[in-house]
Amino acid sequence: MLKVGLTGGIGSGKSEVSRLFAECGAVVVDADRIAREVVEPGTPGLAAVVAEFGEEVLAPDGSLDRPRLGSLVFADPERLAALNAIVHPLVGERSAELERAARDADEDAVVVHDVPLLAENGLAPLYDKVVVVDAAPETRLDRLVRLRGMAEEEARARMAAQASREERLAVADIVIDNDGPLEKLAPRVREVWQQLHG
Repeated sequence: MLKVGLTGGIGSGKSEVSRLFAECGAVVVDADRIAREVVEPGTPGLAAVVAEFGEEVLAPDGSLDRPRLGSLVFADPERLAALNAIVHPLVGERSAELERAARDADEDAVVVHDVPLLAENGLAPLYDKVVVVDAAPETRLDRLVRLRGMAEEEARARMAAQASREERLAVADIVIDNDGPLEKLAPRVREVWQQLHG
């Protein structure tokens, strides 16, 4: 089994690369999706978040009000650390379960861990290979504003809260350049897939 860490800054196109790897046959373990699952209503994760941040982080239906929580933690490193201390261990446990299941099903499986904050959290040593999806800051900003509808100020703040482009590239074994049009991305991902599988 090959363990691949996939990362890229917000707006780089990492989610699209993750989807293309899945089409190639990779088992994708999506840390963001798992992070949402571990704080769904009724989970110990949500109870811990509410205990730390108060009932104000709940939406009227009892689910986590992500924008409200985000507004509390993104500008406050201590609050963000408190949230990460709750969520990261839960995500790690669930990711390990999914990885074991993939290995048990196929010992030659390529398991791609889609980890947005891989560089920030020093996680590169956990993987056999680290693939970084790279795009210029201007490209990423344009995508966040134009495609995701973010205000430019919010987009810049989200980008600034992540590792720098240089920090991400420093941990890369393989770089997928996604500065260009989408149609150039799929062939490059297939090429990388052959490298990983070969």
